[in-house]
Amino acid sequence: MQKRTPTLVKFGLLFLIVTTPLNAQDVASIEATSDDISENLDLKAVASVFGDTKDLETFEQKLNDPEAPLSNLDLNEDGYVDYLRVIETMEEDTHVIVLQAVLDENVYQDVATIEVEKDTQGTTHVQVVGNIYVYGTGYIVQPVYVHRPVIFNWLWSSTYRPYRSVYYWGYYPKHYSIWKPFHLTHYKKNVLVHVNVKHTYRRTTVRYSTKAVRLHTKVHRNDYALRYPQRAHAVRVTTVRKTNGTSKRVATVRRTNAPTKRVATSKETNSKRKAVVVSTSSNGTRTVKAAKVQKTPDNKEGTKTKVKKRKVTKKKVVKKKRK
Repeated sequence: MQKRTPTLVKFGLLFLIVTTPLNAQDVASIEATSDDISENLDLKAVASVFGDTKDLETFEQKLNDPEAPLSNLDLNEDGYVDYLRVIETMEEDTHVIVLQAVLDENVYQDVATIEVEKDTQGTTHVQVVGNIYVYGTGYIVQPVYVHRPVIFNWLWSSTYRPYRSVYYWGYYPKHYSIWKPFHLTHYKKNVLVHVNVKHTYRRTTVRYSTKAVRLHTKVHRNDYALRYPQRAHAVRVTTVRKTNGTSKRVATVRRTNAPTKRVATSKETNSKRKAVVVSTSSNGTRTVKAAKVQKTPDNKEGTKTKVKKRKVTKKKVVKKKRK
């Protein structure tokens, strides 16, 4: 009987170099185009809900409504969607509204900021800026609302005071209850109900307000980024060059109770180990198996000559009996 060719061989082997830093978490490579943790909070939906909300207290309730989930973030990977508290600071005609994930006792991580500023002409500008730890650099959504949002009147009322959430780890509002994250495809489909299609949402990489950048430093919290720098967006998502010259994003996924492995390209010269993706489980996780690589010795001219290992297979010779 003819042996069946393994599925992995059909698709080709992706060679990666894996190094293991100390005090980290295991990372497996997943071939994807957008499967990243930042996809679990749609900033376009956040901008839409903000524009259709009367005040920041109501806005915080909508961010954490288990009946109509707007967020699917689970940064601390405890199996439940993180509570997002709202903290604000202001100066004159500039408001900075920070969305912070509550991850542990006195541990908070900025996820995004909503920067609202009125210019000298009386026009109000809004930008929803993704935190660099979660979204990477230059992830900004700039909504243009079809009507002036009611929340603008509240922000610039004569008696206004900056809003600051009173909730923290273990202490949440009565209406709140925890829920488990949805599958990313399911979340992306259902979060669209929060997007008001009458508004316009533009992507930009330029911050409008320099004052907002300065004000943010007064209330920002990056506790989780400092504790787990290896989980930053720049580390989670890397670009791997394929042999045909095209690029593919590889998202690194943490496994619980295991050391982290940094995924890099096979062109690194000082590496001592290689790894190949050898199998795929039913849930989409790739298993990586490491193999030793022989060092390349220096020749007399000082250059390095690669030494290749050749696999020698012995053929079994069967002698036919003469009749």
